[in-house]
Amino acid sequence: MSKHYLVFDTPRDRFLHAVSRGRLGRSASRIEALAGIDMDVPRGSTVGIVGSNGAGKSTLLQIVCGTLQPDGGTVEVNGRISALLELGASFNPEFTGRENVRISSLLVGIDTVRQKQKFAEILAFADIGDFIDRPVKTYSSGMFARLAFAVAINVDPDILIIDEALAVGDEAFQRKCFARLDHLKSSGVTILFVSHSARAVQELCDHAVFLYKGECILSGHPKDVITQYQRLIYAAPADHAGVLDTIRRMGRGEAVPGERAVGAQTPGKAQKRAAEPPREYFDPGLISKSTEYYVSRGAVIEDVWIETRGGRKVNVIRGGEEYLFRYRVAFLQDASKVRFAMTIKSINGLGIGAQWTAPRGEGTGDVAAGSVATVTLPFLCRLNPGTYFCNAGLEGQVDGEPVIMHRIIDGLMFRIDKVGKTRTDYHTDLTCGSPDVTFMSGGKLEPQSRRTHRT
Repeated sequence: MSKHYLVFDTPRDRFLHAVSRGRLGRSASRIEALAGIDMDVPRGSTVGIVGSNGAGKSTLLQIVCGTLQPDGGTVEVNGRISALLELGASFNPEFTGRENVRISSLLVGIDTVRQKQKFAEILAFADIGDFIDRPVKTYSSGMFARLAFAVAINVDPDILIIDEALAVGDEAFQRKCFARLDHLKSSGVTILFVSHSARAVQELCDHAVFLYKGECILSGHPKDVITQYQRLIYAAPADHAGVLDTIRRMGRGEAVPGERAVGAQTPGKAQKRAAEPPREYFDPGLISKSTEYYVSRGAVIEDVWIETRGGRKVNVIRGGEEYLFRYRVAFLQDASKVRFAMTIKSINGLGIGAQWTAPRGEGTGDVAAGSVATVTLPFLCRLNPGTYFCNAGLEGQVDGEPVIMHRIIDGLMFRIDKVGKTRTDYHTDLTCGSPDVTFMSGGKLEPQSRRTHRT
């Protein structure tokens, strides 16, 4: 599949070219937006598309959606498409949110009967309250984006296309969006996802494609594709051609011996430590909006919270400190070999860490129906600033059968405020003590066996 555009020097040249079918007017420059793209996206897969600006990512998605026609080749689409190419593109600013939801649903083939069923889901997901009956021109940009996103993902698509549209709303709503995408993935929805966020592509996708100036130069596992994408964008100008050639060869399946990594620029000098950060506290507005409850199989988790070693409930905490993750469980049936767990996840739903009270196959002795347990799981916070979510759960044997007795997804939302600068952009900071780099006199490195490395 291919797509090109003609670029003219003046509007007059464009007009003459159009009316004369190319016989009049100055010649135009030809830009290849897509060149020989050949892709097969299996049903139920999630494919991330990465590339620099102008690589052809948005053009590819528009052709798949049908808003652009290719100049060569064909596109075969099986199923209903819901696209987030531009949030709210089909909204009329003079109409109310309710009216725009109705019109947008009709455009994707949802009949009036099913609209009534879907409207409650859309309204609950967007969470804009009485504004649903006001003209959307009165909405804030965040409210507009929330409603548009809610419509796009709640119309039962077979194929969902997302072009850099996940960073909408506050952090709680973003987590809600990613939780919904996880649900769509598990339901077999095919997702095409364009993003400049390497982390989002790796966390959300099971396959990735690297576009460069309209060509697909590499496809494969997201981690491998992202690694090569970052090698190219961080390559020094003198190394760019060589790195690009290496990636092209890898894309053709050729063996590339002696591959040389190209790194990013060295960061500047570390800044002095900032002033003492604020202590941990409880923010009543920090409430998870993506909480889900598993069906009870003999137990119910009644509450989830974090507290300090001194016993204060908190949800804004500090890196490097110890805290207690706690929850209460009421047992409805007799059970045995019960073990309890907690999981910490990112806004995108990536599992960052977990803790169990016992190894698999082990746990408590017999627990009688009517018992109430308070679970305490101490943890050392090594997380970088950001917003995170906690799951709580327990499993055990009920009537001799091993079952997940209960689980709460995103039962708790907590935050780590940014104070000063961090050493890494990843979720966790593994620094222990003071890092050290030793330079040798004269700029010459000593033999490997004599080099000094201290952490």
